[in-house]
Amino acid sequence: MNRAERLATLRAKRAEALLGGGEKRIIAQHKKGKLTARERIKLLLDSDSFEEFDMFVQHHCTDFEMEKQKYPGDGVVTGCGTIDGRLVYVFAQDFTVIGGSLSKMVSEKICKVMSMAMKMGAPIIGLNDSGGARIQEGVDSLAGYADIFLKNVMASGVVPQISAIVGPCAGGAVYSPAITDFIIMDKKNSYMFVTGPKVVKTVTNEDVSTEMLGGAMVHAQKSGVCHFVTETEEETYKLIRNLLRYIPNNNLEDPPVEVCSDPVDRYCENLNSIVPDDPSKPYDIIDIIKSVFDNGEFLEVARYFAPNIVIGFAHLNGHSIGIVANQPKYLAGCLDINASKKAARFIRFCDAFNIPLICFEDVPGFLPGLKQEHGGIIKEGAKILYAFAEATVPKITIIVRKAYGGAYCVFNSRHLRADLMYSWPTGEIAVMGPKGAVEIIFRKEAKKADNPEEYLQKIEEEYREKFATPYQAAQKGYIDDIIEPAKTRARLIRAMEMIASKRDSNPAKKHGNIPL
Repeated sequence: MNRAERLATLRAKRAEALLGGGEKRIIAQHKKGKLTARERIKLLLDSDSFEEFDMFVQHHCTDFEMEKQKYPGDGVVTGCGTIDGRLVYVFAQDFTVIGGSLSKMVSEKICKVMSMAMKMGAPIIGLNDSGGARIQEGVDSLAGYADIFLKNVMASGVVPQISAIVGPCAGGAVYSPAITDFIIMDKKNSYMFVTGPKVVKTVTNEDVSTEMLGGAMVHAQKSGVCHFVTETEEETYKLIRNLLRYIPNNNLEDPPVEVCSDPVDRYCENLNSIVPDDPSKPYDIIDIIKSVFDNGEFLEVARYFAPNIVIGFAHLNGHSIGIVANQPKYLAGCLDINASKKAARFIRFCDAFNIPLICFEDVPGFLPGLKQEHGGIIKEGAKILYAFAEATVPKITIIVRKAYGGAYCVFNSRHLRADLMYSWPTGEIAVMGPKGAVEIIFRKEAKKADNPEEYLQKIEEEYREKFATPYQAAQKGYIDDIIEPAKTRARLIRAMEMIASKRDSNPAKKHGNIPL
């Protein structure tokens, strides 16, 4: 074979590989409203930046006549490219090849790019669209999944891991995305579950649809498995590109810094009147966040799960910030089981990847009730405490209104190594609300009074004036300053500049034992 023939052979084989499972299966994929693996990668990455690996890999299975079903590249497309010029590694499961099922060779291709990502210190992005383990390969396919799980665990906290669910993700396949930092699902084509509707019907006699069992909104609202929901695949890839604006390439780097066009000393007049005079009235904490941070931009994470707490990313003078905030619009901003878990995992992500934390506090306490106690609020609530205490990144808390009881302690208080504690004049820092406090402290006096209700109301007003303010805490040095709400942006920017060089550490140990 001469050089011209060799080149022709190469080009023919590459053309064959680019077709995946063939034109008929590509057409079928498109009819479902889904893109092919390479179309997805093209949308995700910068133009002409993708470098594919292992295009000619094939499975080695000969059982069940599998030798007749061999396709170059097998069921996954892997490689690296750039997003806004930054190196990323990517794998996209190819549903046109045997349903994107996982063979041993598919697993080896995925593990290879994950290893490379860890060596080079670059994010890993997985595009999941697979029928699950390749049954014909038996234990080899199971071993392949376990190999991927191990890589996920080893990469955790070293490089960011992002999973986009753009098709089915079932059985053992769900555990790899579950270990990753962020999961994105689109409403049209994605679903996740450990056991499908047929198995559920057989075992529990429950009739459930695929959507009811593991659709995007189910995991966004009920299970908390999914962090972002999109309407289309195209929106998914835009979201991933946006997410990467806030996070670094690896745990040894700082997050990227953007040019800030928003004035540093911008005066936010609306914040001086945003908190209602009536302490029982709600307001939207997101209005505060958007007023303070650059250009009103806020990328909220897990929006639909535990809405009584808000987490997400924003820029402050161009620098990436992780935000944790109580949301008075839901459950009065109480901490409950789901809110504690949601916040704790986000805090630990930010700490792992050197993203400073700013907290907006308006929390009346932990949510009471039989369901919460029996569900383990003691253990679950301790997660947010543990996460804040363990975090060594720069940490600032602003008490917007209520900071009561144990919830004050666990919500990034000075006692958990917050670097700076600010309060607005509307701050109320106490063991409990004034009404409950006076009913306990003055119960004997109230019994003796001619009109106990009127007596307690008068005492409550006096108590509120004296104790339900930030000044007691400021006098004891627990609050660094009481600031005008409208100046919050300027004060936070100066504060972050001051503590940017912070160095803190935890005692030497293998790892802690967070209450799980």
